[in-house]
This record gives sequence, structure tokens and C-alpha cells, in this order.
Amino acid sequence: MTAPRPLSPHLQIYRWQMSNTLSVLHRLTGIVLSLGSLVLCYWLVSIAEGPRAYSSAWRLLASPAGILALIGWTTAFFYHLLNGVRHLFWDLGRGFEATQRRASGWLVVGGSICLTFCLWAMIWHFKAV
Repeated sequence: MTAPRPLSPHLQIYRWQMSNTLSVLHRLTGIVLSLGSLVLCYWLVSIAEGPRAYSSAWRLLASPAGILALIGWTTAFFYHLLNGVRHLFWDLGRGFEATQRRASGWLVVGGSICLTFCLWAMIWHFKAV
């Protein structure tokens, strides 16, 4: 009789790392961007349908829930963009050291929040002018 084959390591053995979280977030932001593109299509179709349809779309998107969704979509866009650039560097074989991976991860998170804030600050500024 042969010895039983060893089982693969289970998730309990591994320590959850920042890379795991950022990888999951990258996939989730891809889904959010896909859903947001449907909202973009809705807005573009409303423009083509005329002032009445556009007014209805504008009321929906300018509502507090609509603005919150647009801010979330913008954050997802910037996160996905910056994390994609991070992956491009990895494809070039750069940034694999533990400290570099951690620093680039925090740079992606902080950069996406900062870029979102800057964009919406500009939107609010020009809306007020």
C-alpha cells in the first residue's frame, strides 16, 4: 500500500498579504468599471434622445446617490489604472522586492485616492464658477 499523497497547502497556512488584497481589488474595480460603462452609455444615449431624456439622466446622476456612485467609479478608474501600471513594471521584471511591492501598493492606493480627490475638487470648482 502506498503512502497517501500530501495535501496542497490550505489558505490557513498562508498569511494574508497586501498583494492579495490589491489583486482582489484590481478584479473588483474591473467589474465596477464595466458597470460604470453602462451608466456612461445611458448618459450618452440620453444626450442623443434629446433634452427631456438628458434632463432625466442629469437628475439621476446629479443626485447624492449618483454623485457618490460617480466618485466611486472615478476611484475605481484611478485604482485600476495605477495598479495596471504597477503590473506593467512587474512585466518588465521590476519591483518584485518585498519593500518595493509594499511601497508600490501603498502608492497605488494613495495615488488613486489623491487623484480622485483632485479631479472632484476641480469639478466642484468649475461647477461653482
